[in-house]
Amino acid sequence: MTASVFSAERLLFTPATPDAGAIPTIFAFPNEYSVGITSLGYQIVWANLAMRSDVWVSRLFTDTHEPLPASPELLGFSISWELDYVNILSLLESLEIPIRAADRTDNHPLVFGGGPVLTANPEPFAGFFDVILLGDGENLLGDFIEAYKQVRNAGRQTQLRHLAQVPGVYVPSLYEVKYISPDGPIASIEPAFPDIPATVAKQTYRGNVLSASSVVTEKAAWENIYMVEVVRSCPEMCRFCLASYLTLPFRTASMEVSLIPAIERGLEVTNRLGLLGASVTQHPEFDSLLDYLSKPKFDDVRLSIASVRTNTVTESLAKILGNRGTKSLTIAIESGSERLRKIINKKLNNEEIIQAAVNAKAGGLTGLKLYGMVGLPGEEPEDLEETVAMMRSLKKAAPGLRLTLGCSTFVPKSHTPFQWFGVNSLAEKRLKSLEKQLRSHGLDFRPESYNWSVVQALISRGDRRLSDLLELVRHYGDSLGSYRRAFKELRGKLPEMDFYVHTNWELERVLPWSHLQGPLPVATLQKHLADATAYFKEVEQAS
Repeated sequence: MTASVFSAERLLFTPATPDAGAIPTIFAFPNEYSVGITSLGYQIVWANLAMRSDVWVSRLFTDTHEPLPASPELLGFSISWELDYVNILSLLESLEIPIRAADRTDNHPLVFGGGPVLTANPEPFAGFFDVILLGDGENLLGDFIEAYKQVRNAGRQTQLRHLAQVPGVYVPSLYEVKYISPDGPIASIEPAFPDIPATVAKQTYRGNVLSASSVVTEKAAWENIYMVEVVRSCPEMCRFCLASYLTLPFRTASMEVSLIPAIERGLEVTNRLGLLGASVTQHPEFDSLLDYLSKPKFDDVRLSIASVRTNTVTESLAKILGNRGTKSLTIAIESGSERLRKIINKKLNNEEIIQAAVNAKAGGLTGLKLYGMVGLPGEEPEDLEETVAMMRSLKKAAPGLRLTLGCSTFVPKSHTPFQWFGVNSLAEKRLKSLEKQLRSHGLDFRPESYNWSVVQALISRGDRRLSDLLELVRHYGDSLGSYRRAFKELRGKLPEMDFYVHTNWELERVLPWSHLQGPLPVATLQKHLADATAYFKEVEQAS
């Protein structure tokens, strides 16, 4: 299998020939090849390593791998999904590397990790990693490799203390976390040595050349797709949204320098193009990009586009996408309640949502997928009724358009204004109520698992005491019951599950990531939070 998977790849870069003394490195994705190779972040980091003559890199997935070095010095993981941590532990064991960083010696590779999960909140996984890279890889990866080369032949502790000086390089073992009690909140997080920085800042790449696929293959989950990053971050700043707050500022790829050259390069090897970004249609030259892709030479190109901002869905956009093989569009509305959308800073009104559906149908698309959420801070039962009413209005305004509402439960995320809120314990009941009402009107409702949201919240708000819990859960299976069983077993050694998942935290509390600096200072996040809560207090008083 291995040979056929890698031989199907068409590379869009030229790998370097490793030098005689190149650093033997394994770069892993903790899932199957088809999933990992579809991750643009994984592709880019791998290509950057493979283009260096001072690194000899081999790829590792859960189901296949390239020939691996016998004595790797570096072992990296790119993590896109929280529950993939289970596969990290299994891969470490298969390589005969202790799963705990504290148990590794000078004979083991340095285990490093990056990606959205670790940049958001690495603390639940802190026990498993020697080094964590926080932020954008463009500059950070090269800085990390160069710093490692300076201490390549030193002992492990010397290496770690040296690497901790690099901006964005976080070494969890060099920070001491103290707790008010074993099962209580955090009291303090301090560097273990005077020369270790008190805070580690997430690194932000500010260039106008964004990422594009480094490999195209029929073995990817999205077969033969070539991906181009059009924008990074999102200017909307919905108050719950990690994709916006963690990745600020909003950056756009240059049409002439980045987008057009990347698209032309990719379309030489495939006719499937994916435009990526949290808010693709808000690129200032998006209309020019569409005009460019409308040229007859691209008539056989199948174009897919990530979630688009609702008020940018025009009839001409729908027409162009329809002509390029797209059948439906995805928009995020969060709620049918205008009041709730104001609380979360979703700058959108119901007329714009209805117009998007009308335009999608008029442009020849057959479906519209909407994303909603229950349990948002400030939500009342009437807000759910307004979501049902809005979906019925859409059905009436665009008859024949296939409407789907996907719905998740609000999960608090680090570095956002809503990080202090817990998961609403009524959310599961509200999901079921919404499902019953929408299905009675013949509307397609697709709820995400509430139990999965609870696990996500646990990991997104967790501290490093969870490393013990995650190690236990792995042997029990990945159901919510397994987490409850592990909490029971560790009672007295860490807080109860409710503390992490459902409790609203005080603003003065030391957060698990208080020593990790995101794009905005805590005072700014608290101001954005106050803007939201002041509004919903106002509403409560009015009612």
